[in-house]
Amino acid sequence: MHNLSAVSHLVSLRASAGNSARLGARLSALIAPSSSTGGCLHFALQQSMTDKDVWVISGVWIDASAMNDWFATPELKIFSELVTERLVSSLDFQTFSHVSVAQAEAAYGLPDVRKAG
Repeated sequence: MHNLSAVSHLVSLRASAGNSARLGARLSALIAPSSSTGGCLHFALQQSMTDKDVWVISGVWIDASAMNDWFATPELKIFSELVTERLVSSLDFQTFSHVSVAQAEAAYGLPDVRKAG
């Protein structure tokens, strides 16, 4: 079970025309160093099954401090390089905090709802 303070990030990238394989190769260089960064619980690179130009990088971190430490690593300069080299036509970087059932119910004022399972 993940720590309740766990946070995550999701980076969605679209390769520019003709550059998907090159983009994937560049992004794959992030896997090993990111996975071994302190506080990393999970790190993955995925390619869309329906649109080969779409790539997603996701990571789960023990807390915001660990994720912020990863943001400061030299490896992350890759994102500015990909834009500069015009290997991507779009890049979206989002961060998320994990929400418990109790937090979600409190935030949205949900009545006693039947839970799945």
